[in-house]
Amino acid sequence: MCGRYSLTSAPDVIRKLFDYPEAPNFPPRYNIAPTQPIPIVVAARGARGPRRFMLARWGFLPGFVKDTRDFPLIINARSETVLEKASFRNAMKRRRCLVPADAYYEWLTLGGAGRKIEKRPHLFRRADRAPMGFAGLWETYAGADGSEIDTACILTTGANAATVAVHDRMPAIVEPEFFAEWLDCDDVNDAEAARLLKPAGEKTLEFFEISPLVNKVASDGPQLQEPLAPTLFS
Repeated sequence: MCGRYSLTSAPDVIRKLFDYPEAPNFPPRYNIAPTQPIPIVVAARGARGPRRFMLARWGFLPGFVKDTRDFPLIINARSETVLEKASFRNAMKRRRCLVPADAYYEWLTLGGAGRKIEKRPHLFRRADRAPMGFAGLWETYAGADGSEIDTACILTTGANAATVAVHDRMPAIVEPEFFAEWLDCDDVNDAEAARLLKPAGEKTLEFFEISPLVNKVASDGPQLQEPLAPTLFS
């Protein structure tokens, strides 16, 4: 699961990496949480078409939902079943996106079996400190009152042999050389695109324990990403 992440690179760095024409000026965000607006990148027309930067609510709503109050908040979708689930089939065919990020957070669960359960937050980022693109899906949900909202979720996959020490899931990270293939919903079908959804290489990420300050949605700022101990796992 990926329930919090950050996007702190300068807007021009993200714009260059994801190659969209818009020039949005957004502040660094160190603690992005579900239901908040998140940047996503989509392709308008196949691999050769222009890419677009847009904002979407982090919380995917399939088009068939009648009453949003009775539908669970979907922030993640499992890559192993995304081709089968009715909630995601159409979006996997026609509305794949990339979610720009610099880091994400997971919690190591300790205790149980009669002991107090403790959850310790960890930060995960690329070892080379470059931004990354999570595989995502998006949908414009039309309400019964005629209102519309763009929504999105992040696709996850099994952890790799290194990150499983903290959590058994991780975001599906699309390498830049495969951005075009993932976004091309015209010429790359859903089954072909699904082959890109796999754990990152064991040396791709580094991770370390951070302060529980990140547990509070209202917390923000670079202090959230300071290691509690000098040891990095990579």
